[in-house]
Amino acid sequence: MRLNINWNRRGFLASLGAAFGALLTPQKGFSSADKVEVRGFGASGNPYEELGVTTVINCQGTMTMLGGSVLRPELETVMAQAGKHFVRIVELEVAAGKRIAKMLKLPAGHTALVTSGAAAAMQSGLAGILTGSNEQFIKQLPDLTGMKSEVIIQKSHRNPFDHQLRTTGVKLIEIETRDDLRKAVTDKTAMMHFTNFANAAGQIKVDEFAKLAKEYKVACMNDAAADTPPVSHLWDYVNMGYDLVTFSGGKAIRGPQCAGLLIGREELVANALLNNSPHEDTLGRSQKVGKEEIIGMVKALELYLNQDHDALWKDWQSQLEYISGKITGVPGVSTTFFVPDIANHVPHMEITWDPLKIALIPQQVSRLLRESRPSIVMAAGDERPNLSMCSFMLQPGEHKIVADKLVTIFREHGKSS
Repeated sequence: MRLNINWNRRGFLASLGAAFGALLTPQKGFSSADKVEVRGFGASGNPYEELGVTTVINCQGTMTMLGGSVLRPELETVMAQAGKHFVRIVELEVAAGKRIAKMLKLPAGHTALVTSGAAAAMQSGLAGILTGSNEQFIKQLPDLTGMKSEVIIQKSHRNPFDHQLRTTGVKLIEIETRDDLRKAVTDKTAMMHFTNFANAAGQIKVDEFAKLAKEYKVACMNDAAADTPPVSHLWDYVNMGYDLVTFSGGKAIRGPQCAGLLIGREELVANALLNNSPHEDTLGRSQKVGKEEIIGMVKALELYLNQDHDALWKDWQSQLEYISGKITGVPGVSTTFFVPDIANHVPHMEITWDPLKIALIPQQVSRLLRESRPSIVMAAGDERPNLSMCSFMLQPGEHKIVADKLVTIFREHGKSS
């Protein structure tokens, strides 16, 4: 079988070594020290302000709606270098995947693909499982004629992100128990899908799910999009036996927001690439990831892996404790600290207050924060007077601004004794 772009699974595997070397070969024609004076749009240094768009202090974490995370300066430099050249995107993807697999110390026979986010990794990963390297199948998706057509998922793991699975045309088969799973596996079953942040909700936990998939000889995928830290999650699930694992690039890893990772078995990753941009007449053609983002994702992982994660954790906690120390000086305000078991697994703080002393509900405080200058985004509780925040994405000094603004709001709305 031969695709028009002359790229197939065999070519993918054969090119790993050669492309890896090509990526590392120094190229002429640019200087990393090049500087360009910006005139017109962007000259102010804040293009958002020029557009009338409000920048915010982010107390909610790596939310896609808020733009994910902030790029490190080193990443900006390397991505700018990447933008000065043309390359064969498929060759670049293979080389980047090889480098990522080496950095993560993945088992032999595993590699990675930089995608346009974790959602794209889910769709392309499943598409590759459905089509293999069959050109006709790749072109006809989401028409599943001749292919397997069902994906098994725990009922408690259903969420808006499984829309990416349904775009391939598959039917999601909901199960709850191990016996349900045994009965659900048929000759139509293409894959078993696990939503990592829902691990506590389902009867079948993350490690057992992978074991059962192996027992029933069904490919399995784990959507672990927001599930770093801890950093070990980048290889834990592959080592558990998951055939494919997805991660967001623009969250804790602080890669490009429009990048993600599909990590897994070489053959399945190769087939995912065949179903993805830059290949034409594919379901994933719209999910383009640029050469700059691919390079940026490699650099972001390098930086993330070499980070002092213990020191970073202490800094996040210290910022929350500073805010707590300021606002609990207001009568009626109290705080507690917690860490979510999974997904945004970083220090968080819940802020509560006595409604008899402060005449506000959470939504009002959230609105006042949002309307302040600078604007502050913080999650509001529904059932009792509380706010929830993390310092995960705060920039230097912003924790002091947040503390001062909260103190001002609580004091201004305190009830006279």
